[in-house]
Order: sequence, then structure tokens, then C-alpha cells
Amino acid sequence: MSELILVRHGQASFGAESYDKLSDKGIEQAQILAQHWQSLGERFDHLYSGNLLRQRETAHELLPLIAGAPSASVELAGFNEYNGDPLIRTHLRDLREAGDHSGPTDWPIQDERQFQKIFEVATERWIQDDLDPRDEIEGFEKWVDFKARVYGALDEVMARHSRGSRVVVATSGGVIAMALQRVLNFPDEHVIATNWMVRNSAVTRFIYGNGKLSLTQFNNLAHLENTEHQHKITFR
Repeated sequence: MSELILVRHGQASFGAESYDKLSDKGIEQAQILAQHWQSLGERFDHLYSGNLLRQRETAHELLPLIAGAPSASVELAGFNEYNGDPLIRTHLRDLREAGDHSGPTDWPIQDERQFQKIFEVATERWIQDDLDPRDEIEGFEKWVDFKARVYGALDEVMARHSRGSRVVVATSGGVIAMALQRVLNFPDEHVIATNWMVRNSAVTRFIYGNGKLSLTQFNNLAHLENTEHQHKITFR
């Protein structure tokens, strides 16, 4: 059997002009994970990431653990997170057109509670195919397309690497939740709820082979659970 290890990226830069960059804490989370694995004598055969900067920066900290001393992760766009901005923009546009102007006027949204409340409604509508970006909102990806590309990326990596391979993927919470759906076959509505549970730098493990894919570990934070590092545990 081979092993597929999905690592959620470290804390990104919420509220900044560009979310897609690790914060100082996010870099530290990835470094602590690498150190933890080194202390256990862990070694892996291959390292993948999506194209997003926060994913590649997380993968960079894990490079010393990879056989053959690669200079960078192998990038697969299928492991990119879904883009939440077009979902929120479409949802807020619909509210304004319906006469509801209670939404935020500043962008990006700075208040985490307000962001979460809006994001939850927008993603619920997204899953139900109730969001239409029309022509004015760019970067919109349908739910069915997001699901297909994540499943496709998982299949591609497993087809490339077998016979006891250990493969690490630096990715994002939505991708990890979708991978869990692939294994556990829960409804689409539960994917986003699972996404909210995945913590920064958390580790989720699968084993695969002989046509089977099985979950062995979800959302593990052993590297941050001691008293020295507990304050570094974050969701966003």
C-alpha cells in the first residue's frame, strides 16, 4: 500500500490585500511540522502542491524531508483551493439587487465573524448551483468543476506513484474536505462544514492501492499540541 499525506497550508494573510501569502505564524507552523517529522525520522518520496503561493510556501518548508533533495514541489492546479472571492461578490451583488444593502462596503472584508457569516451563505448557495456570476464577476468556478478537478488531481497522483510510495501534498482545507468526501461518500453539503474544521498545517493521511483509498488520519496537529506551541493553532 502507498500513502498520501495532505497538509493544509499554514496561516495565510486574512484581511490583507492578498490573502494568498503565509503570515509569519503560517511559516512557523510549517517549519514546526517539518521539525516534528524530522524528529520522528519521517521521509517521503514525493512532494506536490497547488499553484497558490500559500501552498507553495508551505511545501518549501517540507523539502528537506523529501527523497532526492528536490528544489521545489511539483505543482498541480487540481490541488488549488476554490476561489471564495467570486462567490462572495456574487452573493453580495444579489443581495444589493434585492434591496439589501447591509453587506460590507470595504474589500477585503476585515471582520472575521462578518466574513464567516457571509461566506457560509455564499458557499451554501454555490453548492446548490444558486449563484450566477453573469459576465461581471471573474474567476468563478462551479461547484461541480471544483469537485471534478480535485478528484482528478487525486487520481493523477495515485496513478503516478504506487508500490509503497509516500506522497505529501501541500494544499488547502476545501481540497482536503473534498478528498474526505471521496473516501467517506458524505453529501456535498457536508464538504464545506468539514472545510471549516481543517486547521492550518494540519495533517490528513490516506492509504491507497489495489483500487482502494482509505482514511487513516484527519486534521492531526501533533506538532502543535504541546504547551510550547498550542497558541499557534489557528483555523484561518
